Amino acid sequence: MTVPRQSVHVDSPTERRNPRTKDIDQMCTLEILRTINSEDQLVPTAVAAALPQLSRAVDMATEALQGGHRVHYVGAGTSGRLATLDAAELTPTYNVPDGWFVVHHAGGPTALREAVEGAEDDELAGAAEMRRDSRPGDFVLGLTASGRTPYVLGALAEAHGIGAATALVSNNPDAARAPGIDLVISVDTGPEAISGSTRMKAGTAQKILLTTFSTAVMVKMGRTYSNLMVSMRATNAKLRGRSLRILREATGSGQQECTAALLAAHGDLKVAMVHLLSGVDIREAAWALTESSGHVRRALGLLGAHVY
Repeated sequence: MTVPRQSVHVDSPTERRNPRTKDIDQMCTLEILRTINSEDQLVPTAVAAALPQLSRAVDMATEALQGGHRVHYVGAGTSGRLATLDAAELTPTYNVPDGWFVVHHAGGPTALREAVEGAEDDELAGAAEMRRDSRPGDFVLGLTASGRTPYVLGALAEAHGIGAATALVSNNPDAARAPGIDLVISVDTGPEAISGSTRMKAGTAQKILLTTFSTAVMVKMGRTYSNLMVSMRATNAKLRGRSLRILREATGSGQQECTAALLAAHGDLKVAMVHLLSGVDIREAAWALTESSGHVRRALGLLGAHVY
């Protein structure tokens, strides 16, 4: 006789039936889409309510990176896949150094493509990854729609014990606060259009939170100038063209002058920008950026250049 596997009842708004979508299987295609879209429109408001807590997480992560430590994302299923995507896109967009952001996904790389049975229930696996990879002073951000995923909670508890700062993103405002969590970021997205399908509103909210979080951290770390991506890695023709356009927009200089500046700076957009905005030579521009930890505005201030 087959022994039934252990089951757990998850009491979360994301698991409840949505009264607005009970007839979704009787709707025409356009009505289905409009109904789902109506639910999706509730997400930004839920995210907005969590911004004060997210702001604290940004400051915690920035402090960790400024101190030479790392930021860890921990998730399972949709949460882990979204975290992996966010971290992967930071390298070409902001040219982040290797190791700034580390992703821990229950089940490992295989789970990015398909479900790995039991991976999210393995509390010990989450703890083991933190013992291996986290250090005192790091910042660890866990993500779970239910607020109870054992893999994530195990990782946060272990990281906290090691001396890392910890935060949890959850779509369940009713979830009990587990040990080892310094900050809870609760986003109440309510019941899904399809009950329990947390890749929908819960996933959308986590995607917004992650991109908002990491973008804010990049801004605070000096990876932008104004709203321009001045730290991007120009690895193809399109991105090289974007670098040139950004330099022209930031400095007001012409195409030929910007091209010459980029060549002189060996493709370093920040160095070329400080050179053109301040009038100093390439070597002094590079020195000012080193002294200001890569912040363009701080480098310009150091050189006495007044740019608004």
